[in-house]
Amino acid sequence: MPMTRQQAWDLLTKYNKEPFHLRHAITVEHVMGWYARQLGYGDQAEYWSIVGLLHDLDFEQWPEEHCVKSQELMRQAGVEESIIRATACHGWGITVDIKPEHEMEKVLYAADELTGLIGAAALMRPSKSVADMELKSLKKKFKDKKFAAGCSREVIADGAQLLGWELDKLLDMTLSAMRDEEAAIEAAVAACGA
Repeated sequence: MPMTRQQAWDLLTKYNKEPFHLRHAITVEHVMGWYARQLGYGDQAEYWSIVGLLHDLDFEQWPEEHCVKSQELMRQAGVEESIIRATACHGWGITVDIKPEHEMEKVLYAADELTGLIGAAALMRPSKSVADMELKSLKKKFKDKKFAAGCSREVIADGAQLLGWELDKLLDMTLSAMRDEEAAIEAAVAACGA
């Protein structure tokens, strides 16, 4: 039986307690669901979302084993192999050699770091929101290597290339995803107390 959102959330919160990590998981969950609907995979939106929710399962407790330990934790929990593979491959070239192949895996690889960059840029705005953020201001933040230095520009650019997209398209679509999903993300974060 496919994994439910509640099962994924229970597994995530077994290993993740930090509000920062939970917010990131919820953000990527919603962005992945948005991308599924935009790219013609609407019938798989919940599956894409669950991959987004679980992608950093091991990061809080085992950062040095990121995308390796998560495979073990998920197998112990009986998670289906396709989810294990999809979440692990966003560490491609960094901690694992599992290359993103499916469009969903490529989107996760490309959008994960970018959601962090967009989220950090939103916090710098008077509104603290992405609602009024424009692509040109995001591009400026992307080019400023000192801003949100932990968000790898190289991974974001490689992700766009994997998808066969211009970098601007990836930036614009992910910004749109976060704008469209902002209210739902905030509601989900508030509901879990993160």
